[in-house]
Amino acid sequence: MGIFQILFLAIALSIDAMTVSFTQGLMFKTNKRKTSFLLALFFGFFQFLMPVIGYFCSLTVYNYLKIVNTWIIFIIFMFLGVKFIKDAFEEKQEKICCLTFMCLLTFAIATSIDALGAGISLCFAKANIWFASIIIGIITFINSLIGFWGGFLFQKLPAKYLQIFGGLILIGLAIKAIL
Repeated sequence: MGIFQILFLAIALSIDAMTVSFTQGLMFKTNKRKTSFLLALFFGFFQFLMPVIGYFCSLTVYNYLKIVNTWIIFIIFMFLGVKFIKDAFEEKQEKICCLTFMCLLTFAIATSIDALGAGISLCFAKANIWFASIIIGIITFINSLIGFWGGFLFQKLPAKYLQIFGGLILIGLAIKAIL
């Protein structure tokens, strides 16, 4: 998996964190710097950690599944891409405004579950997991900051279109895997 594919994957995986950060940016009026940094730190760390977990968990079954690894990559990325697009059209209640440790932890885990599946795909693609995970974490950190301050400054960034874009990136990666 090349650098551009990893960058596209990182951008796609960071969309959920960016969206949650955006909604928090719409609501927070005080402690904006602290809030934006904490959100970005939690989201970036968990987006780094989850692919590593998925990667090492899948190593145990890699030898048994390496014959069909291209199709596994295709299925996971296609599933995630379609899920992103489907989620973009569902009604969401994102008016949650909290900064407790448990709230940040819950947000971070919820937005990084997709990265766990991506870690499995990275294993089968024989990618350097540490490089890929660091890139994913950094991109998520940056996009979370952008999302928070975009929500604060612009108030109307269409999060729905960001999710659709992320889904299309993942579908593109799925198609590339079988080509």
